[in-house]
Amino acid sequence: MEQKIRVLIAKPGLDGHDRGALVIAQALRDHGMEVIYTGLRQSPLQIVQAAIQEDVDVIGLSSLSGAHRTLFPKVVEELEKRNAGDIPVVGGGVIPSEDIPFLLEKGVRKIFTSGSSTVALAQYIQRLVHPKESTIIKPPEKIAHIGIAVHSIEHALGFYTDVLGLPLEGVEEVKSEGVKVAFIRIGETRIELLESIEDTSAIHQFLSKKGEGIHHIALEAGDLESRLKAYRDQGVPLINETPKSGANNSSIAFIHPKAANGVLFELCQHTEGTE
Repeated sequence: MEQKIRVLIAKPGLDGHDRGALVIAQALRDHGMEVIYTGLRQSPLQIVQAAIQEDVDVIGLSSLSGAHRTLFPKVVEELEKRNAGDIPVVGGGVIPSEDIPFLLEKGVRKIFTSGSSTVALAQYIQRLVHPKESTIIKPPEKIAHIGIAVHSIEHALGFYTDVLGLPLEGVEEVKSEGVKVAFIRIGETRIELLESIEDTSAIHQFLSKKGEGIHHIALEAGDLESRLKAYRDQGVPLINETPKSGANNSSIAFIHPKAANGVLFELCQHTEGTE
């Protein structure tokens, strides 16, 4: 029988609120992990000593007091002093986004912001402790293209090719989506002009409601089926739960805009050699 992952949840410093930490502890237990909670107002040394004594796999730090820049790195330092630097430290709570790079540089493996789900945290810990048994979903590789909805490609094209001097690679109809697409190369990515050819298409609806403008951002992302499954498991709202055929010999899927503050993201995976 596989041994359960052991996680120590700690509240360093003078932070007097632990409701969030208790919610996280219960969520990790619900995912089959053993959780040791050290309580409020723990020093970095006390946290490290407890982690070593309990033989934990991961330390999770929660801070609402604003002292994370001092306390989180101190926990990492105390682990290294005691030859326990192999115990990874993750953090969460009220952590300003500008402090995240600093904390990662100081050895904290990952910071989960207030918008992160407990499912994402549990999955990350599982991958961290059992990497060989986990499906590693790599970040998207690059911006594949920016999709811009236009009433007429013919009328819009001149700005991109004549004014900006960008090369037109080709024009293609994607009948399944009810659109005509013009591919314009810019560096390693593209601008795609999208013209509706069907009144029922998403682009027609977008143009009717919002007029011409940026419709979506497409990210080049491999292993699309596994990626979508991982997103579903995290509760990420999707427009497409399985890949479908897209323009330029690609498989695509859309993430619902409510997952990304109103931005429509497309995931696309091109057949090798067709990017």
